[in-house]
Amino acid sequence: MLLRAVVLLAALTPLAAQDLASRGQTKLDKLGDGEYKAHEVVEFPPEEINAWAARKVPEVVPEGLRNGRVELGNGTVIASALVDFAKIRRTTNPLVARLIEGEHPLKVFMRLQSSGGRCTVYLTRVELAGIVLEGTVLDFLIQNFFKTLFPDSKINQPFEIGFDIDRIEVTPQAVRVTLR
Repeated sequence: MLLRAVVLLAALTPLAAQDLASRGQTKLDKLGDGEYKAHEVVEFPPEEINAWAARKVPEVVPEGLRNGRVELGNGTVIASALVDFAKIRRTTNPLVARLIEGEHPLKVFMRLQSSGGRCTVYLTRVELAGIVLEGTVLDFLIQNFFKTLFPDSKINQPFEIGFDIDRIEVTPQAVRVTLR
């Protein structure tokens, strides 16, 4: 009986993740289409974010990134994954290719501030295979690696959120989006 229950749970887990991802996508679509009312709060719990990201990240980064997860805190987000930078960023320089090849654990620590329709995401720390990157080294990597992959990204600088969103708050229980 217990074995049957475990097998059933294992079989349903991908379906549950799929349902969570769909729920998250539906909320994002409704935000984009302006279907929420003024001052309404839309919550994205971590399970929903992780399921949505598991579905969507491979569309943006088709190879070199797996086992991604987010952990939410009070105004903070920790994103972690296993990353093979050589697969994400092709290089013709053989020395650089050898330095960045192979899968490594990556943790990215962010702090988020938001109000009045604007948001700033501060990248505060990166841990790559146990090596801590902060300060000027982190700033260098943002400019020379991350910005080359995602040139329109806004890291450590405010941006307009859009979609009639007033603010985004991060708590351990959920990312809360409040409309104007």
